[in-house]
Amino acid sequence: MSLTWTDTLEIAIALDEAHANVDPQYVRFTDLHRWVCELEDFSDAPDRSNEKILEAIQMAWIEERS
Repeated sequence: MSLTWTDTLEIAIALDEAHANVDPQYVRFTDLHRWVCELEDFSDAPDRSNEKILEAIQMAWIEERS
């Protein structure tokens, strides 16, 4: 499965698996952006993200963790 920036829930699940020891509430957007781009299944252009997308991913990750 190929992930794009709009797959916020799937990205959040993948990040939770890849960074299980991290509290998503305190992740900086610069780190979040890098981690998303480093996901094995991620195939979107890095410059297509924005603060709104990163915030949606972070919120989905926080909810997934709860």
